[in-house]
Amino acid sequence: MNRNDITEKIISVKVSKGITWESAAKKVGLSKEWVTAGCLGQMTFDDKQAKVIAKIFGLNAEEQKWLQVVPYKGSLPTSVPTDPLIYRWYEIVSIYGTTIKELIHEEFGDGIMSAIDFSMDIVRQPDPKGDRVNVVLSGKFLPYKQY
Repeated sequence: MNRNDITEKIISVKVSKGITWESAAKKVGLSKEWVTAGCLGQMTFDDKQAKVIAKIFGLNAEEQKWLQVVPYKGSLPTSVPTDPLIYRWYEIVSIYGTTIKELIHEEFGDGIMSAIDFSMDIVRQPDPKGDRVNVVLSGKFLPYKQY
């Protein structure tokens, strides 16, 4: 058994029981974005959170322990993603990555946007021409230090 096995079981139970990520997140008490990432094997749940997830998805004690193991982060099976939705994010970074970098450096200086001290919000934005996906990424700016 490994973390990927637990992720597959969670997805299987989610589908078979019609569970939404949002409903699971409400029970855990965290954002749907973070709980989804955790259920997909990209975040580490603490003991209390793991117990809630285990109850929701019918995991046994051993499977629950895997939710508390620090994962190997980065889940794409190929360097260039083939899933159309994920590929569009790759395309966004390929096209706008240098623009994002330039504008962050111009505003903040030499450093990075943290993906550790980070939050994300994904919401549907109604639009008469077709609903839009509104994604807000918020990461702490971490300047490079001089030494």
